[in-house]
Amino acid sequence: MSDRVVITGIGAVSPLGLNVPSMWEALVNSRSGVDHITLFDPELFETKIAAEVKGFNAADYLDHKKARHMDRYAHFAVVASLEAVEQARLSFDNAEEIGVIIGSGIGGLGTLSAQFGVLAERGPRKVSPFLIPMMITDAASGQVSILLGAKGVNFCATSACSSGADAIGEACEIIKRGDAQVMLAGGAEAAITPIGMAGFNAAGALSTQNDEPQKASRPFDAQRDGFVIGEGGAVLVLESLPHALRRGANILAEVLSYGATSDAYHITQPAAGGEGGAKAMQIALRKAGIRPDEIDYINAHGTSTPLNDKSETMAIKTVFGQHAYRMPIS
Repeated sequence: MSDRVVITGIGAVSPLGLNVPSMWEALVNSRSGVDHITLFDPELFETKIAAEVKGFNAADYLDHKKARHMDRYAHFAVVASLEAVEQARLSFDNAEEIGVIIGSGIGGLGTLSAQFGVLAERGPRKVSPFLIPMMITDAASGQVSILLGAKGVNFCATSACSSGADAIGEACEIIKRGDAQVMLAGGAEAAITPIGMAGFNAAGALSTQNDEPQKASRPFDAQRDGFVIGEGGAVLVLESLPHALRRGANILAEVLSYGATSDAYHITQPAAGGEGGAKAMQIALRKAGIRPDEIDYINAHGTSTPLNDKSETMAIKTVFGQHAYRMPIS
């Protein structure tokens, strides 16, 4: 059991690059991953833009047969996990002490959509026997576990937009209470599908600034009109500090604490004043034992929707006061 949890590996597959170095290079050079949709014909849709993962072929990383039996979102999770494990130089000799939590809000939506088409056109007997194990939201964490041989705690965190963050937070708590020494934790999503886009459009959540795709995502801007849907996967290797030190791991960062709340208010709208977000940040600060003015950067939710951005701004100001005006927020 250890009260300190550190990060020793990072992996990512994103619209900015198929690994962490290429993604980081794009980020620091201000390149956008948003463009017109190519995964399907968006002609009939209000929104015709998205942040797609380009040039990705799962067979470049995985056995072809295994790759065929995974949804795209699981591909992203598995490949990101492989990169994170390689960077961490992690051994699986003590596999029972290594767990996996990969968060996903929707899971294998692409597989589900395709099989609905099979059902409609060819009947129920033609539906794939792999439909269920490919579409369920914990398929990614299961596939990562099987591929790497991790035999510890294994499940999926599903909490909409915070699924990946909750996966990391809960993984840290698992390590702190001694139920694992190492956790692979993160999130994966691949919902750029006709039904996914249609649903978000119907909810009025997506930007329709199709003429300027790389400027459409504009959180906290007065002209914001919704978020730009993206896809990809990111995974961290989290370890108890003693375990990392014993094996001489390169420690990249430390996770001090984690706070989570519910507005208990509305299915999509945040509570007025950002009450839930403020409380979650206050919990994290209290558990970490640090003052608000010791925080020097916030990675915001920043959905570019009118209600969320206003609520999140109010939450940040509630917690940080005047310090909020001096902090970078991205």
